[in-house]
Amino acid sequence: MTINIKDRLINGDSLKELKKIPDETFNLIFADPPYNLQLKRELTRPDRSKISAVNDKWDQFESFKRYDDFTYAWLSECKRVLKKDGAIWVIGSYHNIFRVGTAIQNLGFWILNDVIWNKKNPMPNFKGTRFTNAHETLIWASKSDKSKYTFNYQSLKCLNDDLQMRSNWDLSICNGSERLKKKGKKVHSTQKPEALLHRILLATSNKNDLVLDPFLGSGTTATVAKKLSRNYYGIEKEKAYFKAAEKRLKNTKVLEDDCLDTLKNNRSKPRIPFGSLVELGIIKPGTTIFDNQKKISAKIMADGSIKHAQTEGSIHKVAAAILGAESCNGWTYWHYNFNGSVVPIDRLRQRLVNNS
Repeated sequence: MTINIKDRLINGDSLKELKKIPDETFNLIFADPPYNLQLKRELTRPDRSKISAVNDKWDQFESFKRYDDFTYAWLSECKRVLKKDGAIWVIGSYHNIFRVGTAIQNLGFWILNDVIWNKKNPMPNFKGTRFTNAHETLIWASKSDKSKYTFNYQSLKCLNDDLQMRSNWDLSICNGSERLKKKGKKVHSTQKPEALLHRILLATSNKNDLVLDPFLGSGTTATVAKKLSRNYYGIEKEKAYFKAAEKRLKNTKVLEDDCLDTLKNNRSKPRIPFGSLVELGIIKPGTTIFDNQKKISAKIMADGSIKHAQTEGSIHKVAAAILGAESCNGWTYWHYNFNGSVVPIDRLRQRLVNNS
């Protein structure tokens, strides 16, 4: 039986619903499973007022073994429905993330990073008996060590003011108008901020990819996926959360199409050595190449190396030596004559890409 996967929310048990999905369906999975917080008593503030903590039935397990069995069961199904080049994100706290991480490795996923979500505005530790718990941990893993997973490096670097994005993320917890409430009370006790999912989906998925959230909760993953033109499939057992997520999705608009393009990764371009252009006769040995002002020149050798004065080596090494720099992109530094115009040699590489 064929089931409709794209842009759907399902009110049901994750394990049962996942078993209905064909193998290798999803590009990306984000999972926010029960944390098994093991709260033993009511939490109160110094003024004796009650703290709205996570004490829901869905977060309670009889033992660590029960929790581990549950974890292995849903992760196994997630691995089955994940495409061979797909990846999974799992978020947790110190209560569960180490047990989840063990299961992820034992099931053959390949851990790529652990990311610390540093909460800018965490709940204080009112009793003063421990450090304030101000972070949660996310594990990002590919389906296997051979998976060609998506990582939009350039987009993340741009998002971070042209600095490499690090594995510690400073983001606020969900609050303000984004927090779903009913009669003044939180609809969901652990609603995640959209900023967190925006970064995850931007980093590790592409437009029109299919994203699964097996513990949808109040619908943050599906909401952000819709905005970014990813296709979503969410499963939520609790009726109240499911209804809230449905309503939230109906009020969510997709971003304008021309805003959804992301920067292409340099590493996503085929790695073509300059010597390949020489081998294939696209550029001949003995050809002179030069900088964009034609003040510095070099000659191409038969092995794809170039020679400038007493310096010889790769197009990158020679350009770096001329500039006195540690490195240089020779593809953009060196140019050649094309019908009287000065053109970067990168154009030659592009010809090879287009014909391959």
